[in-house]
Amino acid sequence: MSAFKDIRDYVAIPRVLSLKLSPDGSRLVSAVQSLNPDGKSFGTALWALPLDAEPYRLTRSAKGETGTEFTAAGDVLFTSRRPDPTVKDSDEEVPALWLLPRAGGEARQIATRPGGIGAARVAGDVVVFSSDVLPGDEAADEERRKARKDAGISAVLHEGYPVRYWDHDLGPGRTRLFAARLGADRLEDVRDLTPDAAGELDDNMDFALTPDGSTVVTTWTVPVGRGEARTDLVAIDVATGERRTLFSAEDFDFTGPVAISPDGARVACSRDRHTALEVSARSELWIGDLATGEGAAHAGDLFPMDAEWAPDSSALYIVADEQGRRPIFRVTPGGGCERLTGDDAAYLALNASPDGRFVYALRSGYHAPATPARIDVATGEVTELPSPAPALELPGTLTEVSALADDGQEIRGWLVLPKDASAENPAPFLLWIHGGPVSSWNDWSWRWNPWIMAEHGYAVLLPDPALSTGYGQSMIDRGWGDWGPRTLADLDAIVDQALKLPELDDTRLAAMGGSFGGYMANWVAGHSDRYQAIVTHASLWNLDQFAGTTDAAMYWQREFGVPGSERYTKLSPHVALDRISTPMLVIHGDKDYRVPIGEGLRLWWDLQRSNVDSKFLYFPDENHWVLKPGNAVAWYETVLAFLYQHLKPQFGPPQLSGLVDLGSLAPKAE
Repeated sequence: MSAFKDIRDYVAIPRVLSLKLSPDGSRLVSAVQSLNPDGKSFGTALWALPLDAEPYRLTRSAKGETGTEFTAAGDVLFTSRRPDPTVKDSDEEVPALWLLPRAGGEARQIATRPGGIGAARVAGDVVVFSSDVLPGDEAADEERRKARKDAGISAVLHEGYPVRYWDHDLGPGRTRLFAARLGADRLEDVRDLTPDAAGELDDNMDFALTPDGSTVVTTWTVPVGRGEARTDLVAIDVATGERRTLFSAEDFDFTGPVAISPDGARVACSRDRHTALEVSARSELWIGDLATGEGAAHAGDLFPMDAEWAPDSSALYIVADEQGRRPIFRVTPGGGCERLTGDDAAYLALNASPDGRFVYALRSGYHAPATPARIDVATGEVTELPSPAPALELPGTLTEVSALADDGQEIRGWLVLPKDASAENPAPFLLWIHGGPVSSWNDWSWRWNPWIMAEHGYAVLLPDPALSTGYGQSMIDRGWGDWGPRTLADLDAIVDQALKLPELDDTRLAAMGGSFGGYMANWVAGHSDRYQAIVTHASLWNLDQFAGTTDAAMYWQREFGVPGSERYTKLSPHVALDRISTPMLVIHGDKDYRVPIGEGLRLWWDLQRSNVDSKFLYFPDENHWVLKPGNAVAWYETVLAFLYQHLKPQFGPPQLSGLVDLGSLAPKAE
């Protein structure tokens, strides 16, 4: 039985989320997400992945575990909201820090904070962790939190921007960094390293600890006025809390991944330039001296997404998008950059072995979800390791297609074909447009999974048009400030080429996308009549409205200008409302702060008042993504029913759970 036929089976598939190698190189630990017994939520647990044995589960709790770090002794640190069994009537509401001994036995809580504990880093007996603290003296944090709760106060007074991030409100607490020492039973000598932090450490932060535990290097946001900010990289002395700026430049952000060389001499991070009307997005690997702050860019057009130093500090391993893949590259500071892996996979979670022979990573792609792998750094040979998650049998084939756009640029993409597609039995065609827009289709997605569509008889094209990463800076430049027209021209070119394949039905076509892909779905609706149905998820509709209500208005203003300027009118999909006649399924979550619900509501009203055949799938409790298992079932089944109704494929209706109210979309057997 295929795991892609019944969406309830699909959401129950375990998923490997992370990978961490022990200091002695003997074992890996992963956080694995799976369906909770109630069937209505996901939980996480830690699994051990011995290098010479089968994986086994390490932790079990209703609250789950995340954030794995190893101590020098090989004990595992993690965060969890689980109650402390040593405290009577303990009912934790915020994550605490726990330690699982290498020798075995029960995990024990070693630190807690009123605002919870976020990420943690360890070196020797030094632990640095982040925590949310109300403004003022951190010693009175718990008392002030209780007073707010008892008084029924949820209000937050803001004096700076932003006030929200992706799916949650910011404040009144702010992130701070704390240093401590590993004691016999708990963390000892806990100290606030950043008592003056008032927004400089935020939800985008990343930090690392030097191998000797003396210095923490972290991103540090600096307001520059008019709602704008830049991000510097700073070094904080763990003993004194003294802070100095390492990397700072006007119109640039120094962001994660932050990686410190094992010899403690150099720091690697990403340097992202600030965009403008005529300045496109660009990220580059930045490596600098920890003592002097002097640094330089490396690795050309690569946008680094993860970084890990070789154990002798001679080279840095990074991953970056390239041609619809995400390979591992080896960068030699002051030298060159070479691709280490030559396969079609996408890699993340890099871990270099202590002997320098291997890099361990999560390996995935459109052929398979994430699974642990070992890469030989001398040969590039990849060996897949036993995984806590099952291997999946795919209901079709994966191929590549490419075409030349009108300006001569090659446009490539992945094509998913159902297993029974042929010239005699061509599959209806779905164009899926990726989000970002500075992004790429190169990795397995649990949210937008084309294999569900293939199992139900559809072919799916996953193209990388203008603004996609992995094709050089020019690919981003050519779409900058020209979102709709340039991207649609690229999409048309590769769709034209794909539809020449006899296995595809060129009379039954639909376009779908989320976020920027939803923007493009809306743009397609008003500028093309080749599709019989359009699905638009978390989509931008009225750009002038969106630009002032999103959680990161400063970013969009850089590319589009102040609200009301010419570019908004030129590129806003809502301007073409009177040309939309294609049936549309609008999907939006009320907790989406990146593309606020106002975009979905305005689009829905505009379609209704224009008498466009349309449906609105509304999630009161979801954000930019659909994360709850039951809602994921509702999402896929509604989309399948909508496609079946409007594409009228030459096969029977989808076999659905019967749990979702589909209204007039409910498919009926022919």
